[in-house]
Amino acid sequence: MPKVWLNGALVDREEARVSVYDHGLLYGDGCFEGIRSYGGRIMKLESHLDRLYTSAERIRLAPPYSREEIARAIRETLADNALSDAYIRLVFTRGVGTLGLNPFKCPKAGAFIITDSIELYPKELYDKGMGVMIATRRRVPIDCLDPSIKSLNYLNNILAKIEAMDAGVLEAIMLNQHGDVAEGTGDNIFLVQDGDLITPPPEAGILHGITRAFAIEELAPSIGRRVYERRVQVNEVFTADEVFLTGTAAEIIGVTRVDEREIGDGRPGPITRAMMEAFARRIREGVPED
Repeated sequence: MPKVWLNGALVDREEARVSVYDHGLLYGDGCFEGIRSYGGRIMKLESHLDRLYTSAERIRLAPPYSREEIARAIRETLADNALSDAYIRLVFTRGVGTLGLNPFKCPKAGAFIITDSIELYPKELYDKGMGVMIATRRRVPIDCLDPSIKSLNYLNNILAKIEAMDAGVLEAIMLNQHGDVAEGTGDNIFLVQDGDLITPPPEAGILHGITRAFAIEELAPSIGRRVYERRVQVNEVFTADEVFLTGTAAEIIGVTRVDEREIGDGRPGPITRAMMEAFARRIREGVPED
């Protein structure tokens, strides 16, 4: 029976339960990380923990365990489930409290760790590319909710994901309140124009993606490409030479159609493939845990 780490102990998955009075369930009050392990190494673990503990600080949630305790718990859970390649879901909830929004009536935060497999998109789409659509649902404005907080409330993204599913595709590109390109429902977006990589900046209202940063800081330089973070308009997506998405669950995947418009020649382009190959090579070599 697979085990889940729940508030300091490994328990059978079927016994891993959160109270109906937990504010994480009642109000989406909490934060989380999705992390990958490859060959027993936990990719960018320290970066994920940085983001998690920053998210917790910004919502004034006191983490129930230290970074070191959580890192050990992740490794313990992977080992107990005999997993070396896995998707890791690490969650802090506000904890059990009273009915009503007041978070300070929750005396202690909760924490749990799931280790399992994930397939965000079918494997064949990594070879032939995927279609996406431009969502009518806009990203929540930065002055309403800081997008650097990876909170448990993903309803904004889910509503855009429903639009995509209704349109017969698996992902939607979301715009910000100004109509500029922000990100996917669960991924960051990159365009290729004249050999350069372009991606929306944090002020566009995007999550500070760990794989996005890895692509900018390590993968693109490794294939001799520069990345520019700047405002991106919708028409640039339609006319880009290539488009691809990055994310912990998605890894790197090419986009070959946006709405009804074909991107490039309708196949993942050479720079997209080079980025995918650089990512795969880095996994083979041993992913960084910093």
